[in-house]
Amino acid sequence: MPDSAMWTNASHQAGSVLPVVPEGGGGTRRVVLFGPPGSGKTTAAGALGRQSGLPVLRLAPGPQDARVACAGLLELALALPALPAARELTAALDGTAGRSGSPDEAGRALRLRRLTAALLREAPPVTLVVDNAQWLDHASAAVLGWALRLTPDLPVIAVERVWRPGAAGHWCGEDTCAVRIPPLTTPQIAALLSPYRLAPREVARIHAHSGGNPALALALADASRPLADREGESESALPPTARRLVGEWLGEVPAQVQELLTFAALDDRPDLELLGRLAGPAAESLLAQAEAAGLFDIGRANGSVRFTASAIGTELVTRLPGDARRLLHARLAEASHDSVRRDRHTVLAADVTDPRSAHRAARAAVRARQRGDHALAAELSFLAAQRTSHDHGELFTERALTAVRDAAHYGDLPRGRAAARLVLGHDATPEQCVDALITLIDASGRHLHGADELFAAALHTAAGRPGLTAQVLIRQSIWANVSEGDPRRACALAGQATALAETVGDTTTTVMALTMQARLQRVLGHTDAETTLGRALSLPRAASIPVNGTPQHLAARHALFDDRPDEARTVLLPLLVEAERAGDAEATVDILRSLAEAELRAGRCARALHHADRAQALTDGTALSAAPACYTSALVAGTARRTDLALVHARRGVDTARQEDNKVFLSRNLFALGHLLLATGRPKEALEVLEEVRALEELQQVGDPSVLRWHPELAETFVALGRLDQAQSLLDDTRRTADELGRDAVIPPLERVQALLDAARGHYDTAARRLTDAADRLRHLPLERGRTLLALSHTERRGRRRASARIAAQRAADLFTVHQAHPWAETAVHTLGRLEATPTDHNARPRLTPAEQRCAELAAAGASNRDIATALTVSVKTVEATLTRVYRKLGLHSRFQLAHTVTPARE
Repeated sequence: MPDSAMWTNASHQAGSVLPVVPEGGGGTRRVVLFGPPGSGKTTAAGALGRQSGLPVLRLAPGPQDARVACAGLLELALALPALPAARELTAALDGTAGRSGSPDEAGRALRLRRLTAALLREAPPVTLVVDNAQWLDHASAAVLGWALRLTPDLPVIAVERVWRPGAAGHWCGEDTCAVRIPPLTTPQIAALLSPYRLAPREVARIHAHSGGNPALALALADASRPLADREGESESALPPTARRLVGEWLGEVPAQVQELLTFAALDDRPDLELLGRLAGPAAESLLAQAEAAGLFDIGRANGSVRFTASAIGTELVTRLPGDARRLLHARLAEASHDSVRRDRHTVLAADVTDPRSAHRAARAAVRARQRGDHALAAELSFLAAQRTSHDHGELFTERALTAVRDAAHYGDLPRGRAAARLVLGHDATPEQCVDALITLIDASGRHLHGADELFAAALHTAAGRPGLTAQVLIRQSIWANVSEGDPRRACALAGQATALAETVGDTTTTVMALTMQARLQRVLGHTDAETTLGRALSLPRAASIPVNGTPQHLAARHALFDDRPDEARTVLLPLLVEAERAGDAEATVDILRSLAEAELRAGRCARALHHADRAQALTDGTALSAAPACYTSALVAGTARRTDLALVHARRGVDTARQEDNKVFLSRNLFALGHLLLATGRPKEALEVLEEVRALEELQQVGDPSVLRWHPELAETFVALGRLDQAQSLLDDTRRTADELGRDAVIPPLERVQALLDAARGHYDTAARRLTDAADRLRHLPLERGRTLLALSHTERRGRRRASARIAAQRAADLFTVHQAHPWAETAVHTLGRLEATPTDHNARPRLTPAEQRCAELAAAGASNRDIATALTVSVKTVEATLTRVYRKLGLHSRFQLAHTVTPARE
């Protein structure tokens, strides 16, 4: 069976998914498209039929036709009424439907075969499409199969739900090509659902719930209410249309298969061993049927099993009455080979009022937490809270708070909200209520809805208690910075929190408030940021502070800002161990991201990729915002893997941050996107993106140029587009700010761009000296040094010092290769190859004069003739004449060709 990805690709068009398949159908005239209900088989068949260039003759039997003998043949005859063979076939079928076993049955069958073959031969050139072929009656399938053997040139496309060729092969013919319709990817589902304007995380949830089935995804998105969150031990029922689709899907397998799938739906991590214990020798056959129907994916190498769409499991569980569900959980408890999961099933099999089940759930949650299974710990601790009697006041509150914390650690926001409601709805102390509210705020992160009301409730509850109020103010500070984009207000709130915590001697809260205050002071460009951070570092650190909120983590971030990656790495590695042991998913992602940036700055690309991939995988596996991990993935992939993949990460991060109104990571992802566009020779696109970064940073009042280094990237874009005065102004302003704040780390990249600006003005010697000095200052940052050497090579080439240019390019290529910065290594090798061409080479490009070279570079970068004239201080007519000479010398005819022949000044 060919790879289905070669056959079907989905794109968004007018709210539907349009399959695109290659011409010729892979060299075969007989194709069977199969897949579950709603997968887009009919649309795919229509697209493939149109690609043949022939009219489509479509048969579409229904469920009622499957029980009527020869119904399919009658539909075929009625579709071609003008042909004599069709009239003969209709007459032969008259009175035949529904009859079998008569004495002349054999003769009638032979006549039907002969007439059907004659009809197919008489028919004009068409492509026969049989939709819903699973309902083609047996007699028609047999006759068609015989007739199609006599008409081998007739293209046939059959559409059915499950590939069941049988012992004698498929009725389409022996050389039939079977193609499974693949599920849509997350970007394709996002395109399909774009009219609904859903947040990226909601699109991701619908993709997981639907398994990429387009009809099911639309049913979930089109429901009268949003896709409900899980709250407790079961998931909400699907909307009616989705239930009908999943019901049709499940109807493809017998009841025994559905029962086994129900067991899988009730277990949080089913595997082949568990299902084998439950079903015995029949398990393999039952699972094969589920897999053939597209309901289940089986990892035979590791024994894993999972539903292709989580909605299948949801529907199976929803169908079960409570008593039946408890009985199945009891059987699962007997069959389970894992003690913690056995306890889970035992709890779910027990009566909800049984106090022993609450104790068992709490005990199992501890064991799950200890072994790092935080998803299971969140479920079990919530079960323990739910099943604890309210009469046990302190115990109930303690278990509910534990459930809130476990859910927060795993990023399970719906369960965290449900657990917080348990605390707030009980007779809890103000400290306990504020604890629950703060934990909920921390768990919700960028997904927090109704923030004003939640903060108001927390402040009201904390009134008269300075320590509690300070804790709430710290969260308000975070919210003001990230979502409101107002670091000044955020810094003031953090300062108030510090003062309140100090008045009551609350060291833990003081450390958290000082850390937040220092973070914001650095962003705003306050010179006392390091003093504030030093105060936080001097105080004892409490274990209750999230690892990513500690002053130690902030100190590592500041070390990164100041280009001290090894120092940052030394601090971050033990913090990573702490975050993982605590099971704090958000903290773990933050530490992994910081480590990835540290390793990248130090030139350890393989390690950076490892940390970035882990952060991305953990983010995608929880309810955390994708924007932070996407930013890091874009930076690392663009340097160490592939720029096309990096662009995907950056654009996803931008989209997510816009949807969540996260201004901090909108700036960062836009910066990553602009950097990648510039690096891939698209300065016009980069300019638009980087200008938005500048506007956002100004809106957020970011005063420190070391926090996000968009300044040299935007200045380089200006140079590439010939806007030299704008580049100079930006460089001067940034250098002045960096000098005032003592941010020496910002200077070398600015020097690199200043050199490019000098070279653009024809001052090649000055530019080369500036680049050589900058490269010497960047010995501890090999990748930045490599970029600077590439710029030096380009400058030396423009100054006609080819030998020096080759040396610089070779040094850059060596650096990038050794440090596994693959995209940059390719750029350096390409530069070196151009330099090694000699004028005697028959493939060597004709030499351009300096004026022609500069004019060609600006044009290749996308500058207009007027922009080039302004940059070079010449007339537009002079530019036109110069470009005419360039085209003639290089044998080119358009700017498109010029852009692929002349490398613009990137470095």
